[in-house]
Amino acid sequence: MAASSSSSSGSAVTERRGIPAAQFVEDVQTYLTQLGLDVNSTLAFLQERLQQYRLVEMKLLAQQRDLQAKIPDIEKCLDVVGTLQAKKGTGEELITDFEVSEGIYSRARIDETDSVCLWLGANVMLEYSLEEATSLLHKNLDNAKASLEVLVADLLFLRDQVTITQVTIARVYNWDVHNRRLQQVASTTAQD
Repeated sequence: MAASSSSSSGSAVTERRGIPAAQFVEDVQTYLTQLGLDVNSTLAFLQERLQQYRLVEMKLLAQQRDLQAKIPDIEKCLDVVGTLQAKKGTGEELITDFEVSEGIYSRARIDETDSVCLWLGANVMLEYSLEEATSLLHKNLDNAKASLEVLVADLLFLRDQVTITQVTIARVYNWDVHNRRLQQVASTTAQD
């Protein structure tokens, strides 16, 4: 799962978290020879690879949106737990409004408490002490931010691969057009 990385000697990245790197084509003829394919097969292969990149990009963007929505929720939970900790031992009553349903709120009086219940997902809720809840939420927030950073790096890598693949498609296509014109000129000259 670890990404291959470039070293200072200039070796190229071959993949990142399972995403294969696109090869930049300097010489189309050599590239076609290495693949052992004709132009149409090569273009079909490159188009398929481009579609695979697009599919992975859509999945990564969905994961990114989920994390970007999750991080503010975790931060709100941390604020609530922090407020409960700050009010603990002061004897001060905490009155708050909370959302019951979309657009419907209710007012609640929260007595001094030593614990909170947190949703863990999959319809599971557990009770934690305020300190445990704070620790767990900080850990979850750090993990979510780290995952978001990795996703952003993956998306940047993927966008580079899409660009390289698009350029390669254009180069192979243009090389084919150029060769066909040269063959057409050569056959026209031979007939004259």
